[in-house]
Amino acid sequence: MVALRLRPIATILDHTGISPPPAAAAMAEGMGRCRDRLIDRSLTPRYSEWILEALDELPDNFLITDPVISGHPIVFASRGFLAMSGYAREEVVGRNGSIFQGPATDRRSVMEIREAIREERTLQISLLNYRKDGTPHWILFHLCPVFAMEDGRVIHFVAVQVPIPRRSRCSRSGAREMVFGACRNEVRLDEDYGCNLAVDSFLDMDNRGLDVEESCKASDREKEKALNAASSILSTLTHYSKLTGRVVCTKGCISAGIVPLSSSLNISLGRIKQSFVLTDPHLPDMPIVYASDEFLFLTGYSRHEVLGCNCRFLNGPGTDAEVLHQIKDCIRAEQACSVLLLNYGKDGSSFWNLLHISPVRDASGKIAFYVEVQKDENSKNDEHGLSPGMRQLGVVGQVKVAVRSLSSRAGPSRTSS
Repeated sequence: MVALRLRPIATILDHTGISPPPAAAAMAEGMGRCRDRLIDRSLTPRYSEWILEALDELPDNFLITDPVISGHPIVFASRGFLAMSGYAREEVVGRNGSIFQGPATDRRSVMEIREAIREERTLQISLLNYRKDGTPHWILFHLCPVFAMEDGRVIHFVAVQVPIPRRSRCSRSGAREMVFGACRNEVRLDEDYGCNLAVDSFLDMDNRGLDVEESCKASDREKEKALNAASSILSTLTHYSKLTGRVVCTKGCISAGIVPLSSSLNISLGRIKQSFVLTDPHLPDMPIVYASDEFLFLTGYSRHEVLGCNCRFLNGPGTDAEVLHQIKDCIRAEQACSVLLLNYGKDGSSFWNLLHISPVRDASGKIAFYVEVQKDENSKNDEHGLSPGMRQLGVVGQVKVAVRSLSSRAGPSRTSS
């Protein structure tokens, strides 16, 4: 069975070191619980309740990550991986892959892994990772995306890790070509990595020198082992996805008329900590194609319940039809608008929604999406004195930057129309 994750007990501080107001602390705690629920339910709705036990029986060393959840967290760690790395499951699930990095992590590997994730393609590369006790070890890292059959979007990444045993040393030029990292290092691109290829040695588990120039090349046998492990894991995921009718596949399998967001755009949007959705005006009924964790927390819905749906499911008997017509007129005129609307959560409770809607244009100037930012009318100015309206405009700006920057270097999945 999968172990429960334990949340650390800590005081939440803002950038000044001062504890935020109780309401802000409660909101942060609530958002933390919401993210935990998303992580806990990342696998079971699509693959059935038995998937965790089935994955736990596989002998391979692997992780599964979810690029849709904020921070692209690990959502499953196999028994083999935990034994190899020395971590407990609750220390890994929900965390960022940076915990497996060490002083020799090279920035070039981070860029290469980030590109593989952005391009939603398989990657196989030799990496120097670190165990929990700090000892380094070489692995063959095999990354592969998992696609949803219904809309072709990447819903998970599988990262197989095959240990590379110590062999004869390679040349210094070969050593300079080695790359390090873990499957989710793309979220740390803005940090300053301390990498020093001049380091002569590390201590391994036997207190012997592990020379940085030691061979890091995987053998054909290890490459085959990684491929076989990935095939076994993907077969398991595919089999259990058929039980729920939400089938997955290992290659881009886009249904007619549906083009998913790229994983890199999902990850960029996940860094925006506000309630908002993206809708696609080029698809019938203008469906939601992205929903933030905060939106799910505000409304009570799960992500699979809202993606592909028009936002009208938030409306109810008290929703003002005139306001809805005003929204439609602004969208038809390709203009932004701000309204006050009575909406309803999944549990039937109502809330006054300060809704701001704005078109989002791609790098060519064409409208790619509409962003809809929600704020409960009862929300106050934040600790920086920004009003809800100002915070909404900030979200719109961040979304526009993310869409334009990614559409200017197009990948295999559309970020714009």
